[in-house]
Amino acid sequence: MSKLDLMSDQQFLFGFIFIAANRIDTLLEREFKVFDVTTKQWFLSIVIDNLFDEPPTIKEAAKEMGSSHQNVKQIALKLEQKGLLVLEKDKNDARAIRLKLTERSRDFWGKLREEGASFTQTLFQGVNPEDLSTARRAMQKVMANIKTMDQGE
Repeated sequence: MSKLDLMSDQQFLFGFIFIAANRIDTLLEREFKVFDVTTKQWFLSIVIDNLFDEPPTIKEAAKEMGSSHQNVKQIALKLEQKGLLVLEKDKNDARAIRLKLTERSRDFWGKLREEGASFTQTLFQGVNPEDLSTARRAMQKVMANIKTMDQGE
């Protein structure tokens, strides 16, 4: 019997989340290198495009990404240099900066969408829908717990 078999499910999943996140990030970095974008740049674009009806502020995007304001600002500046994002001062609050995807960005990410779908299909190949549904519910509960823990600090 291996040490992995002796771990509790909680211990195994806690470690697995870190390992899987690192390996997925490495695989995606390799895929995106051809397009001269990083996984963090891709993720910020996905967050902006999918979670907001209006261009979010850096602070709002950072909160959704679970990242710092400074990290998101650095990622946004790199995307701006590539013509994929515009940083605009908020009309109502000059201190706030809004993140707006460009038309070029929408075209660019649209081309990558098919590759992303293929990556996801391959990643979850052989996992039945019931297991995916169970994993989704478990991860949603974990995220709710993280949010509660974060608010407690």
